[in-house]
Amino acid sequence: MVLLASAVCTKTGKTIVSRQFVEMTKARIEGLLAAFPKLMSTEKRHIQHTFVETDSVRYVYQPLEKLYMLLITTKTSNILEDLETLRLFSKVVLDCCKLVDESEVSKKSFDLIFAFDEIVALGYRESVNLAQVRTFVEMDSHEEKMYQAVRQSQERDAKVKMREKAKELQRQRIDAVKKGVRMTAPSSSYMSMTPVADSIYEIKVSKPETPKYTSTNKALKLGAKSKDVDLFVDQLKSEGEKVVSNNKTSTITSTSSTVQKDIHIKKEERLIAIVGRDGGVRNFELHGLISLRISNEIYQKIVLQFNFESGNIPLQTHPNIDKELFKTNRLIGLKNSTKPFPLDSEVGLLKWTLQSQEESAIPLSINCWPSENGYGGCDVNIEYNLEHADLELNNVTVTVPLPFGNAPVIQECSGVYSYEPKKNVLIWSVAVVDSSNPTGSIEFEAPKSIASDFFPIKVDFISKSSYNKIKPMEIRLVDDSTPVKFTSETSLYTGNYEIV
Repeated sequence: MVLLASAVCTKTGKTIVSRQFVEMTKARIEGLLAAFPKLMSTEKRHIQHTFVETDSVRYVYQPLEKLYMLLITTKTSNILEDLETLRLFSKVVLDCCKLVDESEVSKKSFDLIFAFDEIVALGYRESVNLAQVRTFVEMDSHEEKMYQAVRQSQERDAKVKMREKAKELQRQRIDAVKKGVRMTAPSSSYMSMTPVADSIYEIKVSKPETPKYTSTNKALKLGAKSKDVDLFVDQLKSEGEKVVSNNKTSTITSTSSTVQKDIHIKKEERLIAIVGRDGGVRNFELHGLISLRISNEIYQKIVLQFNFESGNIPLQTHPNIDKELFKTNRLIGLKNSTKPFPLDSEVGLLKWTLQSQEESAIPLSINCWPSENGYGGCDVNIEYNLEHADLELNNVTVTVPLPFGNAPVIQECSGVYSYEPKKNVLIWSVAVVDSSNPTGSIEFEAPKSIASDFFPIKVDFISKSSYNKIKPMEIRLVDDSTPVKFTSETSLYTGNYEIV
């Protein structure tokens, strides 16, 4: 083992935070840390030393204002590598703490320990830089990003529908005024219905003149107080309506038949890709899953027909699915046709995994060209290209690491960008990448940098279109082959998409 422990201590010898990387007793590490200030004699403090040794260990240290960044290593370790590791530890402390003093280091102690563990594992230095350490300890959640993106999309759709409905009502009022007809809301109905798809209707609370279902005299309207709307919605629930709440507005969905809400098919795909900065695919994996959810017991015995356009992508069926029926007729049903599908739970039907090292498999290619400009910095040009024209990618985000403490100078940008100095990253965002917007670029100048500072580049996106073109076509009851209606959703998102 090379590196035994790391610590941040005061110049009087008080240890603020310490992390050991090999197994040792508490008394042992406390003894090693207590011996360090005694070795720093008065004469040595006036001389610029970087290490001090005992019979068994070596102390490598660097002053950080009123503190010391200290590494304890074996005497057989490479002093040059120890000094390089010490510099990285010092950068991490400076990056985590706004002020390098005892109180700030104590407050950030757990963050420092997590960062130290990313630098050293089992006593050996990991091949990481400051940007990578910051990324590893950030614990960014892709699922949260997806949730926020989907939520924002739903809110935008709701606002668009609300504006369209308002315009339609305004047109009706104008037409009624022209014809000399006075419009009043009928006392028996407080809802206006707009057809959405087949027999599904979207019902929104409108402004009634005389409330029927509430004890208050206030009219119900879009954007009204939540307690009024809740009372109204509760009354509708008691009458058999199904209600779906959506944040600020209440949307009530009523169906003339419950088929489409009772059978729902969900298709999810997760994309993992590691691409070299000079070209070549190091790793490409596509994981897909189709699941079924049934919420009405009368539709538990069904057979599903899919349109299989998967090409060479191998498909695997759930163990309870009839494989012979799937191979011969391309139908999905249970082995025992008399046995129903589970109720009110998602059941996996098909899954697939595609692995490839062909560049043609990559849906979105990123080309980064950093070139030294002769002024101690780099001119960087990054371009994206949509390789699969049938895909529509939403919320495309390209995260580029930057040198510590240097803000980029943007020359040209397709889309929008933001610079986060605390994380030292440039975030380039494009709302939609599709066949009408298949390529774009960003060009910037980064002072005090070299070409390797801008990697790895991380790419994130979500999509409602799928990589694998398999899709549900028809669902029929097992007993009498009656076709039934259903709803479906598709999502494609990135798990880990990097250019290294």
